[in-house]
Amino acid sequence: LERHRRRGVPQAAHGAAAMAFQMAELARLLPGQDETQVPAGLDYVVFDATQPADNVLTAERVALGRKLYFDVRLSADGSVSCATCHDVTRGFTDQRPTSEGIGGQVGKRNAPTTMNVALLQTLFWDGRSPSLDHQATQPVLNPIEMGHPDGDAAVRAIAGDPDYQQQFQAAYGREVNYLDIGRALGAFERTLVFMDSPFRRFLQGDASAISAEAREGWRLFNEEGRCVTCHPLNTGNPFGTDNRFHNIGVSASQQDFESLAATALRALAEDPSEQKLDELALGTDLGELGRFMVTRNRSDIGNFRTPILANIGITAPYMHDGTMPTLWDVVDHYNKGGEANLYLDGGVEALALSDRQIDDLVAFLFSMTDDRFAAQNDAAMAAQRAAAATERRFRDTALAMRGKLTFEDRITGQ
Repeated sequence: LERHRRRGVPQAAHGAAAMAFQMAELARLLPGQDETQVPAGLDYVVFDATQPADNVLTAERVALGRKLYFDVRLSADGSVSCATCHDVTRGFTDQRPTSEGIGGQVGKRNAPTTMNVALLQTLFWDGRSPSLDHQATQPVLNPIEMGHPDGDAAVRAIAGDPDYQQQFQAAYGREVNYLDIGRALGAFERTLVFMDSPFRRFLQGDASAISAEAREGWRLFNEEGRCVTCHPLNTGNPFGTDNRFHNIGVSASQQDFESLAATALRALAEDPSEQKLDELALGTDLGELGRFMVTRNRSDIGNFRTPILANIGITAPYMHDGTMPTLWDVVDHYNKGGEANLYLDGGVEALALSDRQIDDLVAFLFSMTDDRFAAQNDAAMAAQRAAAATERRFRDTALAMRGKLTFEDRITGQ
């Protein structure tokens, strides 16, 4: 928030940039874009696959979704819009560990960026939403986020607006309704494609597009670092996600997964509704169970969706709970083999990367930011580097270099 004030960005509620300021910034980022056409650099087959049959992109639908995205009336107290937690000026996130909703309530999950979300197969950290259109309706009803008691209340908040009445008819041929709010938001968010990065150009054959350090980081990403296992990257998939779910031991040292799982099963048996699932996932420690809350499969305990790596440099802090402030922390976490737990993904193990290799790997990750955010990316890299120079609390050289094994501290009672 202090960085915003220093830059002179006008403020809205909850520390977000003012909505009018965000809208102007979005227009600068996407000048004169024809939303119905394939975004630059995106394969048309992929683009077509992102569009539901009942919500093919039209200019009217995108315009409606854009207005809704910045409209605080979608929250019960008129203080929160989609852009509050997915701020255009902050990498389409809120750059907070976990997000703040109505009444100053703070949830348990980090807000993922809305950039490039069209390429995700499921939404939310636990994949509890099957589509972007469906996902867009959920925060409106969550008591911590936007807080409307039901969809009808959200509709009433905007239905009297003559502009909305006209736009809904133009976009969907119907009056204002809750499902079309989700469809319009989904249509707009599918236009937020940002992937014109130095690394993208490197993949296309320009060896000089990224630094020597980043090129070495790319090699490490595919070899010793083993990052490519869950973050596949190639010209066909420049975003860096396998769209799957993994337990990498982020919160394992603080949670009793067995007790949480038993509590979750009882709670979901009493009320199996998707709204209850949404409330439990965002507002309670049961959310630490991740994908298990959706599938009830023990193998999914502590599993969370593999995030997109494109633009990762400007979307700190990291992980589902926002506990890692820098990309150095993220690599340190993987380097030591995560946090040991019974459900840890079998692919997570100590990597024995040196400090120089970690620096190179981080340099590569910062090369994946779209050129339109170059200044923001450079500032983020400098700030993260400075922070990492003074504190790296996820670093454990003994574990990383296999000087000890994870069970040894438990045996000695440390």
